[in-house]
Amino acid sequence: MDKLVRINDPHFIEDLMYARENNMLGQDVYGSIGFGNKAYMHEDVRKALLSMVPVLEEKGLKMRICDAYRPPLAHQKMVEIIPIPGFFKADYRTSNHCHGTAVDVCLTDLEGNNLAYPCEVDAYEPQFQRQVAMGNFAPFQEHLKKARHDYAGATVEEIGNREFLRKLMTGHGFEAIPHEWWHYNIIGWQNYPVVEWK
Repeated sequence: MDKLVRINDPHFIEDLMYARENNMLGQDVYGSIGFGNKAYMHEDVRKALLSMVPVLEEKGLKMRICDAYRPPLAHQKMVEIIPIPGFFKADYRTSNHCHGTAVDVCLTDLEGNNLAYPCEVDAYEPQFQRQVAMGNFAPFQEHLKKARHDYAGATVEEIGNREFLRKLMTGHGFEAIPHEWWHYNIIGWQNYPVVEWK
């Protein structure tokens, strides 16, 4: 953990979705291993995020950090809870979160209210969480189409917010992935090792 730092800046809201129960897992996985709601990341990730502060101030926005560094132990538990291929990397060593080089984010207003997007971060909705918990993955997998950057069935506002976030992140040292509008990796993530916790 000595390689990681917390964001510790008022322009960013630490609100890790796996440190509470209202997520697709239906469990506080981070709390269960004693990790809690702490947005740790590599210093290079922190610097890239802080470089966005002038834009956030100009637009009257904040950024919610919904996930950052993920302890390998937590990742293994998450794969067991939701064994949908591709939802979580099967091997924690291939998850950028376990390297401290990825963040899941969305933008909020100054009061912390999320802007509108085609779906929630992690595509979370209570009814899908209940279905997944019972082993019914098909409805959620259909819903996951809304998480894609090329999903066009949303409102103009939702698509505009998604695109603004993408341009903000990719303009400040991050790269997007096609199937999750909220997930960004620091460019060059391949050069960072897995960080163990405990």
